[in-house]
Amino acid sequence: MWIAIIEAQSHDGSWQTYFFCIITLAVSQSPVLGFVWNQERLQKSLTPRSYLRYRIFCFGIYLPLLALLSSLMLHQNKRVWEIILLGAVCTFCLEMILTANAYFDRRLLTAKWVKHMSLEKAVFISLTLIALTLSAMAVSSLGNPLYDSKGQFLIGFEFSLVKIFSLFDTFLSYAAQLLLMYLCGYVFFLINSRILVAKVLKEKGMVLYILSSLATVGIFYPSMGKLLSDLPFSKQLGGVFSKNPFVWENAFGAIIILLISLPVLLATQWSKQNSRIVSLEKEKNQAQLNLLKQQLNPHFFFNTLNNLYALSLQKSKETPQVILQLADLMRYVIYKAQDHSVPIADEVRYLEDYIQLESIRIKDKFDLRFDYDTENTKLNIAPLLLIVIIENAFKHGIEPCGAEAFLHITLKTRQNKLYFTCRNSFQPGIENQSGIGLNNLQKRLDLLYPGRHKLLIEKKNITFNVHLELENYECEMPDH
Repeated sequence: MWIAIIEAQSHDGSWQTYFFCIITLAVSQSPVLGFVWNQERLQKSLTPRSYLRYRIFCFGIYLPLLALLSSLMLHQNKRVWEIILLGAVCTFCLEMILTANAYFDRRLLTAKWVKHMSLEKAVFISLTLIALTLSAMAVSSLGNPLYDSKGQFLIGFEFSLVKIFSLFDTFLSYAAQLLLMYLCGYVFFLINSRILVAKVLKEKGMVLYILSSLATVGIFYPSMGKLLSDLPFSKQLGGVFSKNPFVWENAFGAIIILLISLPVLLATQWSKQNSRIVSLEKEKNQAQLNLLKQQLNPHFFFNTLNNLYALSLQKSKETPQVILQLADLMRYVIYKAQDHSVPIADEVRYLEDYIQLESIRIKDKFDLRFDYDTENTKLNIAPLLLIVIIENAFKHGIEPCGAEAFLHITLKTRQNKLYFTCRNSFQPGIENQSGIGLNNLQKRLDLLYPGRHKLLIEKKNITFNVHLELENYECEMPDH
């Protein structure tokens, strides 16, 4: 839009030129515009390598080639190709700026000094830097007839390292006096931040806040006006502050500081309160997840002990191997359950081991199928989600049905979606209770995959169906 505005302004100022420029840029940069418009969706649907290739094509290949082509074609239609060249260069530069900004934002967010930097400290540091900068400009302006005269001294936009070092004592004196001037206003900001907004406005309301603000200005502004008017640098500047400390301008300046800082402080207070609410919500979710895991692990623990007991009664030669396998399963439950997510391949291996042990334990042979098709085995999923469904199928479906039982399990991953289906037989005459398993599963899904999951449970004739879909199944684990 800005390129079109500049182009129209520098030519005939017509809407025709403006829209011509926009259409030219939109057509020439359509691949890049399409990538940027769908960037978030592509990040979720593509693998990191595919997404990086697409980005490199747009900004590392297409735009440079477009710029090169337009520079070669300038002699044919200079106006059109100038627009295309300018657009390609500006878009590339903009992408570099945004990339650098994202990189430094991540670095800043992880820096300890940024985390401990409050608004009050930031304002104080800014005032100090402004005082030092103006002091350097003031010292650099000394002796320059454009700014330094007998009647008045002006601070010019001048920087002279020679004058700053040769008149270093003057530089420090100016800096101290300028900082003192700014600190007088900083006092009003500090009182507004810590007392007037944080306590009076929050607890007593707007009327008492206004009255307290006027009282604060009335208490401090005459003495501060006197202090500032007596500063040597103030006199050198030609009496910036009136010798009469009671003039309304001083009071008005203090009120302006309170009014300007009020929305900033309110926004800061709201941000802190909102961050605390989010933090409390995360802590609540984490506590709920820990409780659900505590309910799930004993359930699995009792099941595995029953498996081992049944095998020992049979005096099976496979008992030692099964004990090791059970140990691996328990190790997975104890340690992997603490992770935010695990590779889907690990979860599939865990399911296979569990199904094999359950098949050994159950005497009657039954129809068992476990089909899985994973496009990318490095994709992650929250641990111990799928086992709940299979445990429920064995406990409430396979065991009561005996030899006529069946259990069909399918697991597929397509791009950023996981599809899991478990179909098992059950006896209609027996009241089937899913226990805490499926209820816990639903609660965990609500916490880990809010709005990105679908759990369907239905009974048809003698078949119990559970279908689970997870979208973008890198879970959103609440922070500790």
